[in-house]
Amino acid sequence: MYIYILKVLFWVSLFVVFYAYVGYGTLLYILIKLKRLFNGQPKLPIPSDLPEVTFLVAAYNEEDWIEEKIKNGLSFNYPIEKIHFFYVTDGSNDRTPQLIEDYKIPKGVNLKLFHQPQRQGKIAAVERVMKFVETPIVIYTDANTIVNPDAIYNIVRHYEDEKVGGVAGEKRIHVGSTGDATGAGEGFYWKYESQLKSWDSELNSVVGAAGELFSIRTELYEHVPSNTVIEDFVMTMKIAQKGYRIVYEPNAYATEGQSASIKEELKRKIRIAAGGFQAISRLVELLNPFKYGVLTFQYISHRVLRWTLAPLCLPLILFSNILLAIFSGGIFQILLICQISFYLFAMLGFILERKKLKIKAFFIPYYFCIMNYAVYRGFFRNLAGKQSSLWERAKRA
Repeated sequence: MYIYILKVLFWVSLFVVFYAYVGYGTLLYILIKLKRLFNGQPKLPIPSDLPEVTFLVAAYNEEDWIEEKIKNGLSFNYPIEKIHFFYVTDGSNDRTPQLIEDYKIPKGVNLKLFHQPQRQGKIAAVERVMKFVETPIVIYTDANTIVNPDAIYNIVRHYEDEKVGGVAGEKRIHVGSTGDATGAGEGFYWKYESQLKSWDSELNSVVGAAGELFSIRTELYEHVPSNTVIEDFVMTMKIAQKGYRIVYEPNAYATEGQSASIKEELKRKIRIAAGGFQAISRLVELLNPFKYGVLTFQYISHRVLRWTLAPLCLPLILFSNILLAIFSGGIFQILLICQISFYLFAMLGFILERKKLKIKAFFIPYYFCIMNYAVYRGFFRNLAGKQSSLWERAKRA
């Protein structure tokens, strides 16, 4: 009887982990192929007119990046008179506000600086200036990213479809020449995430946008509590909850450097995990498949499982596998060898990263373990109410 229970625990846990990280992507691929078979390849819309947009940058102590960000914005292949640049620097106590004020803005460029000394968090800063947005579309981006020149055009064309409530751009990681665990793991993760977002979008809707680059219809913006940790995710999921689609646009992308170290990446992952648990509690209605259908399926498969059951199942798989290898043998011994090898590879990745040796094959398992360890840390941080919504950027290489 106990062996039977262990077997059920092992196989169910293994299925949950497999589905969360590989199975859902495989299923999405199949569903997209079937959808294209019946509906054909989706056609990209051509805008009948180029609308005015607000390009909103929330920056906190970004003196090293802000001038490059302004220069980047001025290079867009979009009518400059139709872009309203908003820079909000609330709480910054370095030269960021001054550098924006002193920047020699070309004639005809509409650029506004919003600053107050109080630091209340990113979403509070954004919400403070949203009342000044008069354009039908607002585009959000981080200060330490470089956005490609055609991004705005590629974003606004999707709003030809009235069912589109937001557009998620692509996040790209510039992997440094060091080839360390941070770059290899983070780069691989975001390439896979980008593919999932593309398939999610084609099936129905992106499950939450990344804050590096996304946009919404201004009229759909609603209040987000100032203590929200991953405000970009909550903001876009609220719009999807209203019945609008969040579409993915890979040709609108923001590039940023890899985290400066695995320690910095861990700090970022813990914050996101804590925010994920907070988001689940605030978007609990989305767990109702009878009301939200495909969106609920996507939300649980792509996000909820990764933030909850999948990390919990990893130690269950290992411990049940050890017992089954001892008492049942056979395939469970082979599977245990595979598990132990995986964790040994992760440990080697840790050692090689410390010694600054470049063997990327070991960095992926190491990053996977770090990512799931961060979920445990994030859970307890959220439970204790210790995760601040204030800027807590990971240092970038």
